Amino acid sequence: MRLTDDQIRLIRQLALQVAGGQSRVRVFGSRLDDSGHGGDIDLMLESTEPVENPALMVARMSAQVSRAMHGRRVDVLLSAPNLRRLPIHDVAFREGELL
Repeated sequence: MRLTDDQIRLIRQLALQVAGGQSRVRVFGSRLDDSGHGGDIDLMLESTEPVENPALMVARMSAQVSRAMHGRRVDVLLSAPNLRRLPIHDVAFREGELL
């Protein structure tokens, strides 16, 4: 995985701030390929509770992680009980790694 221990701690901390104490976050996509270089960061934020404003939560998480990582592009996918599950969610659950 092409994230440092400090970056992982930071992402976890931001997930807790944005989505609360019961949230989890996993990385998926190109960042899992140790032989790759650069690229964006694909995250799935998992909430055990329904999310009232999913677009705002995703935007906050993406912006805060991007800012903390000096402008690196961050794509955030959200999984919550009240949201529709799409095929990309299946990919993230199957191939992603919990941070």
